Amino acid sequence: MTQIPASSDRQFTHDSEIWHSLKYAIAASSGFQRWQLEHEIQSQGLRLEQQVQRYLRETLETLAY
Repeated sequence: MTQIPASSDRQFTHDSEIWHSLKYAIAASSGFQRWQLEHEIQSQGLRLEQQVQRYLRETLETLAY
């Protein structure tokens, strides 16, 4: 069986830390907060991660037009 090098574990930890910081930076942005109000997201009971993912997906879809 192939072993995964330990460096990939460090990379995963680093990536997770970056995503965590990015997620909270996005959540603090005025655009995200306006999007939450417009879509009544907070009343839907979604976790912050789900909200940020949905916001990013919808924003990218809008930009794709």
